[in-house]
Amino acid sequence: MGQYSPLVIEHFEHPRNAGVMEDPDGEATVANPVCGDRMRVMIRVRDGRVAEVRWQTRGCPPAIATSSFASELVQGWTLDEVEALTRERIAEGIGGLPPDKIHCSVLAADALRAAVRDYRSRLGRGT
Repeated sequence: MGQYSPLVIEHFEHPRNAGVMEDPDGEATVANPVCGDRMRVMIRVRDGRVAEVRWQTRGCPPAIATSSFASELVQGWTLDEVEALTRERIAEGIGGLPPDKIHCSVLAADALRAAVRDYRSRLGRGT
């Protein structure tokens, strides 16, 4: 794992917020058909902000690390801020990823945005 930043290694070895959330306000599952990585994310929303995130990821170490990192990153953010989250912000925030592992940050960003869309659709607000 020498090609990864200390923060990637830390989040892989000690992932935060992993697990299942009972009765989430929004949830989504996304997958990368090329590599097979899959992420399920669940969010709890309070006063228009992400109050809690839980996730389950099956994939390579950077997929697990970026899931953990992103789950911490967005706590307290507004829903609009989460919808604007980019893979670049995740990749840069975690100390960079090798070019062949950038898809891991895409998975986390896509899953979080999809969970917000699910939350909004449950409220009848659309996307």
